[in-house]
Amino acid sequence: MSSLAAALAVLRPWLGEARPEAALVLGSGLGGLAARLEDARRLDYAAIPGFARPDVPGHAGELLLGRLGGRVVLCQAGRFHAYEGHAGATVALPVRAFAGLGIRTLLLTNAAGGIRRSFRPPTLMLLADQVNLSFRSPLVGHVVDGEERFPDMSAPYDAGLRALAHRVARMAGIRLEDGVYAGLMGPSYETPAEIRMLERLGADAVGMSTVQEVMAARARGMRCLGLSVITNAAAGTTGERLSHEEVMAAGRTAGAAVEAIITGVVAAL
Repeated sequence: MSSLAAALAVLRPWLGEARPEAALVLGSGLGGLAARLEDARRLDYAAIPGFARPDVPGHAGELLLGRLGGRVVLCQAGRFHAYEGHAGATVALPVRAFAGLGIRTLLLTNAAGGIRRSFRPPTLMLLADQVNLSFRSPLVGHVVDGEERFPDMSAPYDAGLRALAHRVARMAGIRLEDGVYAGLMGPSYETPAEIRMLERLGADAVGMSTVQEVMAARARGMRCLGLSVITNAAAGTTGERLSHEEVMAAGRTAGAAVEAIITGVVAAL
């Protein structure tokens, strides 16, 4: 039995009659959204075949089922990163499981470094596009049932969901930027020379997640919305040193705004 089939064999009975309308993936320092779920049920990753245990602070390592904005959602509190030693198939396993459960909408959040000079932490950036510089793909190898061999990535982030997110942000008085996210392998932060390279490539923010998850989601035809919290200025733009503690603190500061946007989007699905 494949890891995906084994995971679904556990998740389907756990869901019971529940039919989630969206899945959420929470990034570093953004786990507060999980606490907003009503009537939440929790399932530790250790109980789900193939799910890895995150070893990064700010990633809880559990799946939650509950209501947000009046809608039933699945919430992935803690993601798997390639820099933890996981293959693309492992990084993408939760997304593939969500698709296998019939979920068609994927909302992803992450913490990112700001490359665009006008970004000041904690700016919120809606992902308009992405650049995969992790040099990994979860689609390499055997084609998973239900996935396209050559998925179209001309619009990785759904235009309708992005427009909805902007409407929600305007109504809440939240400043929301648009930009291109570059996903690198990590886990070291980028050098100033690498940031200058990314700037020339057209990236507005940089992080160590998201891009592989979105590739797997698009191969299954899922609608994706990505939201970055710019938690720090990228290396070389201010002369300051970077730390994960800074990332976590900025994520907590921006938590209320992120929760408002995601809740508003889910409520309007």
